[in-house]
Amino acid sequence: MGNLTRDPELRYTPSGQAVTSLGLAVNNKYKSGDEWKEDVLFVDVTVWAKTAENCAEYLSKGSSIMVEGRLKYRAWEGQDGQKRSKVDVTASSVQFLSFGKGGETKKAAAGGEAAAGGEAASNLPPMTDDDVPF
Repeated sequence: MGNLTRDPELRYTPSGQAVTSLGLAVNNKYKSGDEWKEDVLFVDVTVWAKTAENCAEYLSKGSSIMVEGRLKYRAWEGQDGQKRSKVDVTASSVQFLSFGKGGETKKAAAGGEAAAGGEAASNLPPMTDDDVPF
């Protein structure tokens, strides 16, 4: 679960399959001794098919999402000859916690259906940290 670091990038494969790339920032707060520290982990996420199109249409930089998927390891050699590697996520589902250019909270699934309230959900006020139950 985290916030998008950039607007989604929608592309299509030569066979016409939609694929969207997302950048996700995941915050981790922990206590070290008497002080609280925060780490931010940046994760690249790849989304396919109709979910990819919905992400590109409804999400923008700063949107909050929750992603479920599998980790994928990639290794390559850079132009400078250095070996490089990366772990990213191939999403099996994406849940929208907030989305849209205005940051409205609609709690919709990437399948396109608004959860608990349908169209009326767009009238909800923005979610704050105090609204999160954990």
